[in-house]
Amino acid sequence: MAILQFNKQALGNLEYSLQREMLSTNRAGGYMNTTIVCCNTRKYHGLMVCPVEELGGEDYVLLSSLDETVIQHEQEFNLAIHRYPGMYEPRGHKYIVDFSYTPTPTIIYRVGGVLLKKEMLWVHTAERLLIRYTLLEARSATRLRLRPFLAFRSRHGLSRENREADGRSFPIAGGVKSRLYGGFPWLCMQLNREGARFVAAPDWYHNFEYLEEERRGYPFREDLLTTGYFELDIATGESVIFSGSTTEAVPDELARLFEEELARRTVKTEFLPALYHSARQFLIIKENHTSLTAGYPWYNARSRETFMALAGITLTQPQGPMVEQCTEILDYHVENRLHDGIFGTHFAADTQLWFFWALQRLEPYLGGGKGEVWGRYGGAMKEILAAYRAGVGDFRGGERYVRMAENGLIWAEMPGRALTWMNTMNDGWPVTQRPGFAVEVNALWYNAVCYALEVARAAGDEAFAGEWGELPERIRDNFRATFWLEQNPQQPYLADYVYHDGEKNADIRPNMLLACSLPYSPLNEYERQKVFTVVEAYLLTPRGIRTLSPNSPWYQGICRGNEACRNLARHQGTVFAWLLEHYVRAGFGLYGKGFLMQARELLDGFEEDLLNYGIGSVPEAYDGDAPHEACGAISYAPSVAALLSVHRLIREYEGRL
Repeated sequence: MAILQFNKQALGNLEYSLQREMLSTNRAGGYMNTTIVCCNTRKYHGLMVCPVEELGGEDYVLLSSLDETVIQHEQEFNLAIHRYPGMYEPRGHKYIVDFSYTPTPTIIYRVGGVLLKKEMLWVHTAERLLIRYTLLEARSATRLRLRPFLAFRSRHGLSRENREADGRSFPIAGGVKSRLYGGFPWLCMQLNREGARFVAAPDWYHNFEYLEEERRGYPFREDLLTTGYFELDIATGESVIFSGSTTEAVPDELARLFEEELARRTVKTEFLPALYHSARQFLIIKENHTSLTAGYPWYNARSRETFMALAGITLTQPQGPMVEQCTEILDYHVENRLHDGIFGTHFAADTQLWFFWALQRLEPYLGGGKGEVWGRYGGAMKEILAAYRAGVGDFRGGERYVRMAENGLIWAEMPGRALTWMNTMNDGWPVTQRPGFAVEVNALWYNAVCYALEVARAAGDEAFAGEWGELPERIRDNFRATFWLEQNPQQPYLADYVYHDGEKNADIRPNMLLACSLPYSPLNEYERQKVFTVVEAYLLTPRGIRTLSPNSPWYQGICRGNEACRNLARHQGTVFAWLLEHYVRAGFGLYGKGFLMQARELLDGFEEDLLNYGIGSVPEAYDGDAPHEACGAISYAPSVAALLSVHRLIREYEGRL
């Protein structure tokens, strides 16, 4: 069933169109992100957002927008739309009669007797955006004017008129090149048509407004510089291609390049093809390494999200598992980011343990199985486990802020900082600090130790097995004694964390799910069933799992408003789709094929969601309250990976794999 089909009658309704964002990437870090009517509503929006290696690899908005104007009988019809204080001007959205997302984002405008098609295409693995304009119908002579608006600023910032910006344009074949500030690459803007001219007319346009930033409580106005405009005659049936790039193109080759790139695209109107395509957009492939970005439009590659999502992104692809890319990413982390048992510089108690989860998912696809895992990653596994056992970090006179306690469990506490994935801060203090023994950290710890022993024994590493062999039983026995809650014997579950003097936090949170879903569980079947029942009763929604029960006095059902409001809600009831994979894994582990119907219903419920917010993808989070509106990043790797993993689990239990 085709799901990425848009309501043509609603395209001119800004309440409809501004809530739907399109994303196109070049798989090398560059992307285009804007609304389906090309009205930017975020500072992160732009037609060309690229990593600039000359400035440390940070992502910069180079080309913010490109305004099109159709001219007939000296009358001008501007097809663009921008938000200025108190108004939209121009209002080109009223001319849009059709939008399609696939095989490449395409808009059709009707202005009187003129029908103009615009196709937007990022060239894979290159910093080049192509836009093809085709005049489908025209009753009289027609000219087309294209006016680029340049930003040349970090995607996290905003630009204002200044004297340092260089508004000059320098001629190149088929167009001009501009560079607003030293240190940036040139932005080459070219057309493939002879007879097109560029009129140099540098000017600042002031107070573009980005309403999503205003709603999020951030600065939301900026000034953009236009260096001039292209103008050309265009005949019915004729096409012209605009190229924006950090390198010069050969104008005569642009038409061929566009057709070749378009031929590589597939039609992705159905649910699973759209998800597979979205998954591939998270992979950033460069000459020196491959990475996985956590989400669009504001995240970079982050170790925790990489390990959580890697298998779902790379190993579920329909054309075959992307084992090489998966191992490249893991190898890069081990070789470049692992130091003294810790990935990166910003330590979290769970990140390193998710690495073992990624290896467990990868193992079936390696020809050497467990032996290859140990031979390739055994050193890293031992380094991580040893760091947890010895303790990590010094504060307050040498005390370790993450360490293995006498009972074999992992204690994590650091003043003023949250060390788990629930790590939002307000006024310099964690909203959900969860100090002490955190339930999911210890579920991950037990799973990591057990898996390391499994592959070490398979590889014949008796020294490691002898050193660590007694620990799983100690962890398992003390896990239940530490976390099990029986205030209501009919409905026992796991404490979210346990602090000094054995004080158990009884908040109903999803973190206990990991003790039921990971390959090695410290719980017996009865205990897993009880935990699963509580999660189902209090936390399950059609969009994923809530981070806190609605019965809690701390529950926040809407994740909206400024940063402080969103931080208060983010882990106090907000729904995360990535947790759904662990719910489904736990359900299949308990009920086998009897869980198939519920798993299918949960997955199918996301089909309609791909038409909203970040179209063709799955967002970072949803409101805890119905109707569970999307929030956070418009496309989030752990969310997409979770749904693809759920689909694969369903196929496994159907016997179709």
